[in-house]
Amino acid sequence: MNNIWIVIVNYRTADLVVDCLRALSAQVADLVNVRVVVVDNNSDDGSVVKLTAAVESESWSLWANVMPLDNNGGFACGNNASIRLAMALAKPVDYVMLLNPDTVALPGAIKALVDFMDAHPDVGIAGSQLKNADGNVECSAHTFPSPLSELDKAARLGVITRLLSRYVASPPSLGFAHSCDWVSGASMIIRRQVIEDIGLMDEGYFLYFEEVDYCRRANQAGWQCWHVPDSQVIHLEGASTGIRTTATRRAGYWYDSRRRFFVKHYGIAGFVAADVLWTIGRLSFLLRKSLHLGAKSQRDNVPKWFMFDLLWGDLRAVLTGQVWRIVRSGKQI
Repeated sequence: MNNIWIVIVNYRTADLVVDCLRALSAQVADLVNVRVVVVDNNSDDGSVVKLTAAVESESWSLWANVMPLDNNGGFACGNNASIRLAMALAKPVDYVMLLNPDTVALPGAIKALVDFMDAHPDVGIAGSQLKNADGNVECSAHTFPSPLSELDKAARLGVITRLLSRYVASPPSLGFAHSCDWVSGASMIIRRQVIEDIGLMDEGYFLYFEEVDYCRRANQAGWQCWHVPDSQVIHLEGASTGIRTTATRRAGYWYDSRRRFFVKHYGIAGFVAADVLWTIGRLSFLLRKSLHLGAKSQRDNVPKWFMFDLLWGDLRAVLTGQVWRIVRSGKQI
């Protein structure tokens, strides 16, 4: 009988967490040995009180509890705090599942992931099919970011996408289970042996790219990653961070995380190549748009000040020696 540990990291999204827990409450009976830990990253907005009260009033305390932290170290840090407890249990956990607060697991979603992992012992990580608030399927099986994927993403040109098809970061969703490079940490299950093999998540990432990094490390250790569409989860992406709002400036930690990923996994040369190719792709898109060569009809989904924040931030990281510190710290993870 499986022992499952589910982690939800909260930062000022208590109402969303309550909805997330309510969806889980209808599924825990099918799982039996499950524990849900809501880690609060020092929200300082009454979240802990609200969540604790909800757990008690809804009679969820048999399978859920709140774990307040005294600082906000980010997504990886919050998950790690709970995973450490899970790995130290007298009765070892079989699986650790990461679930975002802005998710609603549809009926059978958790069991589908567990059943899949039980049937596929070579798979170390698996992720759910994510849907948006309207119920539309979102890409949930991704390819590792690379310098060439940055070119494709920025250029947004069909011929480049076809030529670089194997590097497309977020290809169209498939309706069946299949292997992929990485799955979203919004709903991701990890086999215990993977954690024993590669350790915890890299806390050098504050938010974003940490699950990409983790899946890559698992891949390098010989573990497969799969997308499991039988497990379906509604994901209100950006409900707490505003990541999908292009009218606002993207938070600095996103650029820091992107920089860390590329430097850590491709070296400084690969990191520079990613920026150069992204710039070439972006300039080609802007040129085609100005000349009315097809790009005009495409919605420009780049956030405000994105090009400046990306390139100036990366140049500054090179000049101040930050990238070399990332190289050194990355070797320790």
